[in-house]
Amino acid sequence: MKIKVITDRMMEENTYVCYDENTLDAVLIDPSLNIDEEKKFIKDNNLNVKYIMLTHGHADHIGDVLELKKMTGAKILAHQDEKEMLNDASKNMSIQFFPVRVEFDADIYVTDREKLKLGDHTFSFIATPGHTKGGMCIRLGMDMFTGDTLFAGSIGRTDFYGGDYKQLLKSLKKLSKMENDLAVYPGHGPASTIGIEKEKNYYMKLVV
Repeated sequence: MKIKVITDRMMEENTYVCYDENTLDAVLIDPSLNIDEEKKFIKDNNLNVKYIMLTHGHADHIGDVLELKKMTGAKILAHQDEKEMLNDASKNMSIQFFPVRVEFDADIYVTDREKLKLGDHTFSFIATPGHTKGGMCIRLGMDMFTGDTLFAGSIGRTDFYGGDYKQLLKSLKKLSKMENDLAVYPGHGPASTIGIEKEKNYYMKLVV
């Protein structure tokens, strides 16, 4: 699958579009703050968006979900422990970001290590709580979308609702056992690899 990243200028939040060039089936990951560019890319490439997958439920990762679901008919997918966050505008902080509350249920709730096939491609869901209760990473082959669990050189905050620093370190320990050349596509900032983060990221060094 090809990966298109759309990054907003305000918070450098990365929306990812994964799509098969042959079938044009696509998946959106964490669409927010980029609605016009997201819509344009989908239309310009005639993509058939099947799923909107969420690494977690914070406002800056879910802001465009409902509008894109209405446009594409895609199913929303999230970890089962993130239901509370998606259902509550105060907890997901959309009440602070947007003029309207963003509250919804996912169509599909997944658990740790669950998989989903889309054509010849398989998405794996890895529970990585700590930034939020239901935070997860989404793996596609040798690419992994880490949301706000792991950044290039840093990690997500743990002082918001549902955050837990010790839990996040346990999640990083889980990620540290993966292949060094596994590509990391974070919720904010540039891409990296597990190997680079194990070598240079202070927080990953704590768990290796």
